[in-house]
Amino acid sequence: MKTYTKQKLTFDQFLEQCLEEGLYELVDGEIVEVRATRNHDDVADFMGDSFKDEIKRLNLNYVVKNTVVFKTITANGIEQGRKLDVSVIDKDVWRSNRSAYSALEESIQLAIEVTSTNWEDDYTDKLDEYQRLGITEYWIVDYLAIGLREYLGNPKVPAVFVFLLDAEGKYQCTQFRGSERIVSRTFPKLALTAEQILTA
Repeated sequence: MKTYTKQKLTFDQFLEQCLEEGLYELVDGEIVEVRATRNHDDVADFMGDSFKDEIKRLNLNYVVKNTVVFKTITANGIEQGRKLDVSVIDKDVWRSNRSAYSALEESIQLAIEVTSTNWEDDYTDKLDEYQRLGITEYWIVDYLAIGLREYLGNPKVPAVFVFLLDAEGKYQCTQFRGSERIVSRTFPKLALTAEQILTA
């Protein structure tokens, strides 16, 4: 009896084989469709629009995208293709190769994941991969409070987690709830509360 092992895709193969319609990630060498509810999209859109307003108001050299796929590497050296809900990218990096597809391998300023059914990836795998890539600031927006009690408390309460890279390249986390104003390294003058984001 013969057994066949499906060959794992590389990041480049993922980009070549990925369908035009829909949103996909490369996870453990396989193409995985990413689906979101309207509520999820509303939260992500609210943040993207808020960031765009802040960029315009302060004339910052950033662009905001929600379709970018990033190449990350796991602790075991496996290539992943991650699609962020909101990405804030240096405009010069984004425009360095404008004829390229939206995949990036470079670090960015701010990555945001809005939790959904794959919330465990946001809190563990993606957290590690984005830290490894050197993404300066990473937010997890758990508007449904579906993460573990060790993150959200008991009873579980919706929260925004902001992870900032320290001098050693490790993430340090601050949790925001209710009327607490979000403190962001990328947008230090941003006047958004956790509640505004979580109830968008």
